[in-house]
Amino acid sequence: MPDSDRLPSPPARRFSLRTAAFVVLMLALTGVFAALGAWQWQRLAEKQALIAAVEERIHQPAIALPAAREWPALAPAYLDYRPLTASGRYVPEGTVLVFTSIAGGRGRYSGPGYWVMTPLALAEGGTLFVNRGFVPEAAAAAFAGGGPLPEGEVTVTGIGRMPEPASAFTPGADIEKRIEWVRDPERLARFAAPAPAPFAPVYLDLPAGDAGALPQGGETVVEFPNNHLGYAMTWFGFALLTPIMLGFWLLRRGRPAPDR
Repeated sequence: MPDSDRLPSPPARRFSLRTAAFVVLMLALTGVFAALGAWQWQRLAEKQALIAAVEERIHQPAIALPAAREWPALAPAYLDYRPLTASGRYVPEGTVLVFTSIAGGRGRYSGPGYWVMTPLALAEGGTLFVNRGFVPEAAAAAFAGGGPLPEGEVTVTGIGRMPEPASAFTPGADIEKRIEWVRDPERLARFAAPAPAPFAPVYLDLPAGDAGALPQGGETVVEFPNNHLGYAMTWFGFALLTPIMLGFWLLRRGRPAPDR
C-alpha cells in the first residue's frame, strides 16, 4: 500500500488518551460524590444526636453551676442547653452589648439589636455572664450601663450555653462603646471589670419575663435545621448516576459507525 494511503496513527493514540482521561475523571467524580454523601450521612447522625441531647437536657431540673475551682477541667459542652442556677450580685458597669438580629422572636421585639450581657459576681467566687435578653437598637442606650437591675444578691435560673465561636470575618470588639459581636465569655471578660476573675466557660440565657418587658428573655434557639438526609441522598444519587452515564457513553463509543 502506498504511504499516501495509510491512516495516521497519532490521532488514534490521542483519542485513546482522551477517552482514558475522561473515564478517570468520571470515576474520580463518583468517588467525590460518594464521599460527600457519606459526610452528609455522618452529619445527619451528629445532628440527630444533638437534637436528642438538647431535647433531653432542656427539660431537666436546674442544677447548680459548678464552682469556679472546677471550671478549668469543665467541658462547656456538658453544660450546653442544660438548665442552671447561680447566686451572686450583678455588676452593671461590666455590661456588654452583643450585636445580633433576630427574626420571628418569641416576644414583641425582633430585628437588629443587642443581647444584654451582664456579669454576675458569684457568691462562691468567679463570674458568670448572664444574657438578660434582647433589646432593639432604639432601646440599646438605656442598657449600655446595665439598665434596671436588682441590688444585692440574687439567684438566677436559665439555660447554659457554650461560647459562641468567632470566625475570620468577626469584627474586633468596640472597647469604647462596649459592643461585641459574639457571646464568648473569654472575649467578654475584657469588659467585665470590676467583676472578679475567673470567668465561667459558659454563659446563661435568662427565660422570658413579663410581656413587652426589656430585655426580652426566652430567646434561646432550640430548633435546628436538619436537611442532611436530603443532601446525602442527592450526593449518593450523583455517585450512582455518574458511572451509569459513563457506561452508556463507553457503549456508544464502542459501537461501529453506520455505513453511509
